Amino acid sequence: MKIFSVIGARPQFIKLAPIVRAFNQDEGRSGSGKIIHGIVHTGQHYDYLMNKVFFENLGLPEPDFNLEVGSASHAKQTGVMLELIEQVLENERPDWVLVYGDTNSTLAGALAAVKMGISVGHIEAGLRSFNRRMPEEINRILADRCAEALFCPTENACRILKNEGCPLIVNEGKLIKNIARSGIGGETRRPFAVNVGDVMYDASLMALKAGKRLSGILSSLGLKRGEYYLATIHRAENTDVRSRLEILIESLAELGRKAPVVFPVHPRTKQRLEQFHIKVPFSQGLKLCDPVGYTDMLILEESARCILTDSGGIQKEAFFFGIPCLTLRDETEWIETVASGDNVLTGISKESILTAALGISSKAKKGRIAGPFGDGKAAEKVKDVLVQLAG
Repeated sequence: MKIFSVIGARPQFIKLAPIVRAFNQDEGRSGSGKIIHGIVHTGQHYDYLMNKVFFENLGLPEPDFNLEVGSASHAKQTGVMLELIEQVLENERPDWVLVYGDTNSTLAGALAAVKMGISVGHIEAGLRSFNRRMPEEINRILADRCAEALFCPTENACRILKNEGCPLIVNEGKLIKNIARSGIGGETRRPFAVNVGDVMYDASLMALKAGKRLSGILSSLGLKRGEYYLATIHRAENTDVRSRLEILIESLAELGRKAPVVFPVHPRTKQRLEQFHIKVPFSQGLKLCDPVGYTDMLILEESARCILTDSGGIQKEAFFFGIPCLTLRDETEWIETVASGDNVLTGISKESILTAALGISSKAKKGRIAGPFGDGKAAEKVKDVLVQLAG
């Protein structure tokens, strides 16, 4: 059985790592013969700090194909990816293509594969913000429509797919029996959804232990555990609207006058700050830095007093580590983190951001919380499902 993963951006590198590990631990054997796993990297993230360093941190093998697409408009970037991915799939003819999350690489990989009659598995299926202004929302909806195997990170994601008309929600432990009963297979394959848990939880468990042993990020930035805020901003809805970006930068600068704020600046955010001529107000406590590697970022998250972010992945990682999170958006796909009280949607209001941040206790609760995101074995369950289907 030949499986290709299509990835292109930092969150996808993280999601890929436990999948690679699960295949390797299985030593490539299944009832259908050897599992051959290839990696297609679109090059959507081409900056070294957003790309190669994460492969190194995560112990990922070099991609089998690097398409080096780079940055462009949504239409051009997706179109070029489609053309190049199709060429790879035409030559390699895998049995399955796995796509991850909600980027343009996700959409291009899913479209290229399904149009060629290749089965698509979508890891992190069923997420919805219900905000169609977000490019990510469109990508994830269309990827779900292309996919045959919808690997959901939570029960809520399965419920969303069921409400949208997914023909079958299955239990991974009884997959073959459910599929046989429902007539899925052969030329009449129908999509099915299965809650395997969140591969990012798998990845965080893998990397945090190593990070605590190897990372020197806290000392290099002069930080003490529980005494600083960590902030990230990268979504287009925040960076590409000048008024929103100004409010966020002013809020971080003001918060930095009360306590240290570490702000690794995403390349897109840096570009927009320069494009809009936005000057970061002087604040001795606001520490701007380049993006850091995955393990260093986990240490920064796990040691923070509070996290302010518009990243879906970081919202979850904050939840895993029991760190309070303020989401700098009007909605989130990860409603489980809000329902638990661990995550607060602040919107883009300086008053609401500062009120929430300054109201956070300096003694943040510690410890991992798996909860709705599974047991840290999501990647193994993805592998088991694929092996059963190949059976």
